[in-house]
Amino acid sequence: MSTVFSKVINGDLPGRIVYRSSDVVAFLSIEPLAYGHVLVVPVEEVDKWTDIAPELWARLNAVAFEVGNAVVEAFDVPRAGYVIAGFEVPHAHIHVFPARGMDDFNFANVIPADQTDDAKMDEAAEKLRAQLGTNSEGNKI
Repeated sequence: MSTVFSKVINGDLPGRIVYRSSDVVAFLSIEPLAYGHVLVVPVEEVDKWTDIAPELWARLNAVAFEVGNAVVEAFDVPRAGYVIAGFEVPHAHIHVFPARGMDDFNFANVIPADQTDDAKMDEAAEKLRAQLGTNSEGNKI
């Protein structure tokens, strides 16, 4: 059975995609720590990050690096947070998000999906796409 992330990647579920290549996709988290919280996900369904082929792991991190720089610029924050957690969905992913301090890393503080502001989510996606030079499908312009 496909994971929820595969369904977003394949367009079966809606998602605010900010980056797409043949092997990596990045989209906004529906339960963000802050507006601009991105999940960097391999297209291939792999549950644990430690099971990802080294070449693909390198690509995921290269994209996370690019997204992290975009987060810092787009949201005028001192750092981009980077976390590998992955218990919620059995599909490896890297969390990249705006961070002003260690409190911003507390997953107890996520904004529940039913309480996010759609306009703020759309604005965050547009800011990130502008920094990344991508279109609404996440492809480089």
